[in-house]
Amino acid sequence: MKVTIVGAGNVGASCADVISYRGIASEVVILDIKEGFAEGKAMDLMQCATNTGFNTQISGVTNDYSKTANSDVVVITSGIPRKPGMTREELIGINAGIVKSVVDNVLVHSPNSIIVVVSNPMDTMTYLALKATGLPKNRIIGMGGALDSSRFRYYLSKALDKPSNDISAMVIGGHGDTTMIPLTRLAAYNGIPVSEFLSQEELDKVAASTMVGGATLTGLLGTSAWYAPGASVAYLVDSILNDQKKMIACSVLLEGEYGQNDICIGVPCIIGKNGVEQIVEIKLNDAEKASFAKSADAVRNMNADLQSVLA
Repeated sequence: MKVTIVGAGNVGASCADVISYRGIASEVVILDIKEGFAEGKAMDLMQCATNTGFNTQISGVTNDYSKTANSDVVVITSGIPRKPGMTREELIGINAGIVKSVVDNVLVHSPNSIIVVVSNPMDTMTYLALKATGLPKNRIIGMGGALDSSRFRYYLSKALDKPSNDISAMVIGGHGDTTMIPLTRLAAYNGIPVSEFLSQEELDKVAASTMVGGATLTGLLGTSAWYAPGASVAYLVDSILNDQKKMIACSVLLEGEYGQNDICIGVPCIIGKNGVEQIVEIKLNDAEKASFAKSADAVRNMNADLQSVLA
């Protein structure tokens, strides 16, 4: 199994790191436009092999897409990161051109690959990749919901003082500070609703913290986070390559599901060897439906800025 990661920055390198030491793929190619950067990251990672025991072969290349040939999965992390005070929406003008160029190039050499989009604004970049390539919707997946859900579980674990791996919780909607929807009503600790342990006030605080989880880290770090995003990408890639059929919140094209059409937005999906194998429609209450519709409107407004790129 071969994975290409386009973008050798912090998220791309962290993704390659997790994929290698977990043995998710036999080969990882990291590509970047900066001379020597991907090669250096790959060499550094390969020098971990004797101490961590992995056998994955990692290589780096500067802007030579021929080396990515026959990739099963292509992860797109390229683009400028969000800076303090910058919204994901403000990234669209710069990153749209980058993402379109990347998908055009990778498909020349890996026409059957499944593409995982990480670049922000993620829902809009996923929609761009889908429209620019004309690929079936199961082969274009936006990663954001996987990351947002992991952050939701983290904040719930802090509030409950329980291990996050014992908590099931999901975030749907847009991958943005004001568009994501942490489903507190459905969150559970070992099958028991978290509302049995936390007050509504505490749940509201958890949801609010989750929604600004990325911005909180950006403020602390001075740039976007990378460990959790990298691990979230690797988790998604693992479910694809090893046909695990995991239910993961991902940004995918909706065609009537959740009352929405012609939009990529986060919903629960079954992820396997064919990419998105099923969109799971959960029953939302009236408040959640209203929030989802509002989130979709916000994402759709961002998508409107893509017309010049897609023309």
